[in-house]
Amino acid sequence: MSFEHPFWLAAGVLVVALAVGYLLAQQRTHRHTLRFANFELLDRVAPVRPGRWRHLPTVFVLVGLSLLTVAMAGPTAEAKEPRNRATVMLAIDVSLSMEATDVAPNRLAAAQEAATTFVDELTPGVNLGIVSFAGIAAVLVSPTTDRTAAKQAIAGLKLDERTATGEAIVSSLQAIDRLSKTLADVDGNAGPVPARIVMMTDGKRTVGRTEQDAAQQAADAKVPVSVIAFGTDHGSISYNGTQIPVPLDTQSMQEIAQISGGDFHTAATAEELKSVYAQLGEQIGYEIKQQDESRPWLIAGTIAAVIGSGAALVLSRRIP
Repeated sequence: MSFEHPFWLAAGVLVVALAVGYLLAQQRTHRHTLRFANFELLDRVAPVRPGRWRHLPTVFVLVGLSLLTVAMAGPTAEAKEPRNRATVMLAIDVSLSMEATDVAPNRLAAAQEAATTFVDELTPGVNLGIVSFAGIAAVLVSPTTDRTAAKQAIAGLKLDERTATGEAIVSSLQAIDRLSKTLADVDGNAGPVPARIVMMTDGKRTVGRTEQDAAQQAADAKVPVSVIAFGTDHGSISYNGTQIPVPLDTQSMQEIAQISGGDFHTAATAEELKSVYAQLGEQIGYEIKQQDESRPWLIAGTIAAVIGSGAALVLSRRIP
């Protein structure tokens, strides 16, 4: 917990001073009692004297003042707030290497299942678009809050030759830019929307513009790319009767994340891929903001002060 106006905590010194003053007053009363010459006469004059319960009202009032002091300092705490204008482009590699069975039943099927879970768990207010890429990049679903269209696109992914990683990034950026302009026309809120590209791939680029050039375009547009390297280094596919190894190319993927200001993840199993997607969904779908927490302190302090005042009226027939 932090405080928006921490200087008000200095008022706690006044509460401590009141507590010290009360203790000194009690000691003075005790000394005056001891000066009474005849204790038998004192018992006849004041047969019933206040007991320890007489301190209770003061304790409640002091506690209430302490709580109100904290409330004045404006306590704040971190709270998750859904992003309702953010945009995510989910780019999925559908090159032939995704047919490798090092991840059961194969890389593509595992990727489809994990991506569907990601779509289901993503914050409803986030705009989600789907891009598939092999020899070319295709925007299957423009950014929208309609999750049904996204899941249908993921379920219908088909394998193809070659890998145009850079083109997938550029196509995603173009889709994000179109949405920004559309939202500006609708709500008058000009400027780019908060956006991110989540790219799941298992190999290096074989066609199209380079990953470095595309990543730099993403950096210029302030759209980070989160790259998930999916698969293992011992994967292979059968092509024309020949087993062709399809290991991961993590170096180029790390460069994309580094240049664009995004992050890099690896996933060697379907469960690891789901875990990475869940982590990214939490980061993308919510933002951490400082939320005012003074109300509970204000309520508690007021209640304590009222109880203390009420107890004083009952026990001593006066408010302390």
